[in-house]
Amino acid sequence: MAAQETPPRRAQHFWRSARRLVGLLRPHRPMLAVVVASGVVSVVLTVWAPLVLGRAMDVIFTGVVGRAMPAGASKEEVAQGLRDRGETNLADMVSAMDLVPGAGIDFAALARFIVAVLGMYLVASLLMWAQGWLLNRIVMRVVHDLRGAVEAKLNRLPLGFFDTRQRGDVLSRVTNDIDNVQTALQQSFTQLVQSLLTVVGIVVMMFVVSWQLALVALVALPLSAAAAGFIGVRAQRLFTEQWRATGALNGHIEESFSGHELITLFGREAEMGERFDERNEQLYRASFGAQFVSGTIMPVMQFVTYLTYVGIAVLGGLRVASGQLSLGAATAFIQYSREFTQPLAHMAGMANSLQSGVASAERAFELLDAQEQRPDTARAHLPGRPRGHVRFEAVDFAYDPAEPLIRDLSLEARPGQTVAIVGPTGAGKTTLVNLVLRFYELDAGRITLDGVDITDLSRAELRSAAGMVLQDAWLFGGSIRENIRYGRLDATDEEVLDAARATYVDRFVRTLPQGYDTVVDEEGSNVSAGEKQLITIARAFLAGPSLLILDEATSSVDTRTELLVQKAMAALRSDRTSFVIAHRLSTVRDADIILVMEEGRIVEQGTHEELLAARGAYAALYRDQFHAPSTADAPDDAPEPAPTGVPAGADHDSQETPAHDTP
Repeated sequence: MAAQETPPRRAQHFWRSARRLVGLLRPHRPMLAVVVASGVVSVVLTVWAPLVLGRAMDVIFTGVVGRAMPAGASKEEVAQGLRDRGETNLADMVSAMDLVPGAGIDFAALARFIVAVLGMYLVASLLMWAQGWLLNRIVMRVVHDLRGAVEAKLNRLPLGFFDTRQRGDVLSRVTNDIDNVQTALQQSFTQLVQSLLTVVGIVVMMFVVSWQLALVALVALPLSAAAAGFIGVRAQRLFTEQWRATGALNGHIEESFSGHELITLFGREAEMGERFDERNEQLYRASFGAQFVSGTIMPVMQFVTYLTYVGIAVLGGLRVASGQLSLGAATAFIQYSREFTQPLAHMAGMANSLQSGVASAERAFELLDAQEQRPDTARAHLPGRPRGHVRFEAVDFAYDPAEPLIRDLSLEARPGQTVAIVGPTGAGKTTLVNLVLRFYELDAGRITLDGVDITDLSRAELRSAAGMVLQDAWLFGGSIRENIRYGRLDATDEEVLDAARATYVDRFVRTLPQGYDTVVDEEGSNVSAGEKQLITIARAFLAGPSLLILDEATSSVDTRTELLVQKAMAALRSDRTSFVIAHRLSTVRDADIILVMEEGRIVEQGTHEELLAARGAYAALYRDQFHAPSTADAPDDAPEPAPTGVPAGADHDSQETPAHDTP
């Protein structure tokens, strides 16, 4: 099992991938327009509210100051009196205020302002909730469609695509990367829209209140950006080291868990523990450094903000004292300056998340852009029920054009025949049967099934006529009954039982407490390798294919179980054209035709007896498998029969006589 991969942190082509990611939102433009409109109105109300609240403070302050002045006098008279006493600044402030000497606080006006502020915040909150709800719906739909597009793409990719890539990498693109895109869109995109609108709105309102104070507040921008950039570059390097150390530690843990028995057998627990401690210490140092350095960004930015507050407070106080700015306006501006730094901090914090999301989107796009298999033509159909008559006519194929694998290969498999394919590793045996099912496309020549060129058939029709039993038996999560029925989903329970009886599955299922309802996991770890293989044979039997492919179906089972598997395969091959790939020659002795392949060519073909008599490549393979140590002096051209009591093809180190129970 591969370790779960961490999504990438940087895109190779950020802006191109970002534009393509944003392009996924185009079908949702009407809803996006509503989202933006809601955000704009919400931000307008939010940034307007402090100004209204400042008016309320002016009402209170004006009432307090007016009550302290003599009733009946005019504001001008009071201001002049203050100037006569030398209190010029206070006189200027009184002149700028809208007060009535002797009058107290206007509670009616105060109530109107407070109600207005509460109403503005309430409506803004509702609009923000609506904006988030709509944006989440859009994001979920985009990710839903992207995940569906990737899944559909995987089904259109040729087998060669998966041969050249690690399975863990493909799985990571389908799962981790798309989840990372969803997180980036949900969090970063939502906050980005809201924060950007908020910054614009606050800047506008600050200039409306006082352009001099606004310039002081904006000084914080380049200072904060410089601090964040300086620290961020160093933090990024430390985070990279943290991710590397995390991967190394996870790999060590996985290795320790997967190889626990071997570690215990060789007594390497202490050594593995020391390696764990070393890598854990490396992760600790890297994580501490990364978190410490990145954690200094906010304090530094906060310090810059405090410096800005000092400048605003001093300049604002002077302007209030001189009557150039009301106390409420100064209070509103201070609130704007406080709120101004929050969206900036959010936007800075979103940079890594957004960059990681775009990098993950880029990997998903690479998968979507991969070259697909040749489209189906479906110019013809199989004539009635397929008989399984297969012909190869001068077939050429190569994975790499520079290294041809199969060259000018011709052969014929008649209906009902069993064709065995043997040869050394890399000879092209599995490739040969993969070509029959169009898992790969030919470079030259053609293959026909019942006289019809397979390239004229749809892949679905071609593969519906075939069944496969592979070396690695795969069971899906579910009951044994469901795994057998996977071969034909509309099969009845009785048909499932008939297939199980015919392939010797019934004999071991009957011994299980829950019988056919026994649940197996995806890897089939609660049944033996031989039992898994029998279940897959029953699955193929139930499908009733006319063309059968058995690829090393007995290589992973013991000799005793091999007898059962061979009997099950014999039942499965009855009245079907079968291609059997095998290294154990005991499984192909009864084949109608045995093909011996070397370097993509058929060098010999015939029956078992004919090929032994020819004393060629097949005889050499047979001699290598069954040449007993005691016959070392026998002539090289004399094939050695299997020892008494051991079935042909069994390993000679297993001297146990196989059981002959009849199921």
